[in-house]
Amino acid sequence: MKNRPAYSIESVDNALHLASVLRQEGALRVTDAAERLGVSPSTAHRLLAMLVYRDFAEQLPDRRYRAGRLLRAGQRSDAPVGVLRTLAPRHLDRLVATVGESANLVVRAGTEAHFVASVESSQPLRVGDRSGRAMAAHRVSGGKALLAELSSDQLAALYGDDPDVDLDLLRREMRVIRSRGYAVNDGESEPGLYAIGKAVHTPLGGAVAAICLAMPAPRHDRSRLPQLLAALDEAVDGLGSDLRRG
Repeated sequence: MKNRPAYSIESVDNALHLASVLRQEGALRVTDAAERLGVSPSTAHRLLAMLVYRDFAEQLPDRRYRAGRLLRAGQRSDAPVGVLRTLAPRHLDRLVATVGESANLVVRAGTEAHFVASVESSQPLRVGDRSGRAMAAHRVSGGKALLAELSSDQLAALYGDDPDVDLDLLRREMRVIRSRGYAVNDGESEPGLYAIGKAVHTPLGGAVAAICLAMPAPRHDRSRLPQLLAALDEAVDGLGSDLRRG
């Protein structure tokens, strides 16, 4: 599993995290960036200035910063990421406290799954923070849960020209996910990882995001599945209710 390096360089990590936030969520003020990273506004300003220098960001006339030309080619999600990030943490915190495994909030951007919020388990062996990362949607549980909401024609529009994706196999997997109500990632994105995910629906019924639980594969036990799914249902329903209250 890909966790934070033991001797990570914090400034590099902050800059890369900030670049991913700009790509996924759109324009930010310096104070927004500082809050997201947990640093001072002066530190956030220096990080943004370096991103601008390297064309990973650019400053707008209203003094906000947005993704630069090197990032804008990436896929963007239509989900209200800012709202989701405000509402999701308490549900992710409760989920982690209940089951003792790491939890993530995921949105889909085309064929990518973007991890927009993450809460780590406190266990010594755990799946680390995934916030800010983008992965192939058809390989992660949250991405699969969202792809399962699409029609056969919509899947074909996304993957019909992709030589690395077996569209017939993908369609069959999506039918299984719709039937059982949750998606599984058993080492498909990273060796040694097991994850389950469920979609969060908007007041109008459409899927806007997914919540997933991730754990080291050796700790996965099928006897735990009912407990994990019950806790995941509570988190998904709770976030959906918050969205409805708006």
